[in-house]
Amino acid sequence: MRRGHPLPRLWMMTDERQGDNLWPALKALPRGSGVIVRHYSLAPPERRRLIARIREIARARRLLLIVAGSAQFARATRAEGFHSRSPHRTPRDLLRTVAVHDEAELRLAERIGADLVFISPVFATRSHPGGRTLGRMRFGRLATRSRMPVVALGGMNRRRAQSLRGFGIYGWAAIGALTPSARKNTLS
Repeated sequence: MRRGHPLPRLWMMTDERQGDNLWPALKALPRGSGVIVRHYSLAPPERRRLIARIREIARARRLLLIVAGSAQFARATRAEGFHSRSPHRTPRDLLRTVAVHDEAELRLAERIGADLVFISPVFATRSHPGGRTLGRMRFGRLATRSRMPVVALGGMNRRRAQSLRGFGIYGWAAIGALTPSARKNTLS
């Protein structure tokens, strides 16, 4: 996907907890969705192999592939962009997404030229059990102050995303709600 094309409104964040459920989850994503490959615990060679396999599915299904890490890593893995809060400006040949948890991180995302921000965690999430959440109001204050498109992340599903439309969100992202084994209870 080149700059200037619409960014996906639905995003799957990958996670080691998905295990083999990652593959059917990727194949079930609607065409044109986005995938951010995290899998931070994998050794670099294993992570590159995983990304190569995901890239094959992404190309076949027209999914936008973003990798967590540096711009150099994104280029090396032939991803369309990278997900990082590094203070370095964004190279214009790659898309850049940034996780934002507060006002300071939102301003940093603006300074470094992020194309899209993932404001999180909106609600309680299995990724960070017992962690502090933004809740609707703090999320809304951040979302409405953003100069970039906002994707809601953290305990999200379709119903919760629709409830946040009043804050002008661009889209939503999830792990569990988009992974077959967890979908029964969270997609509604």
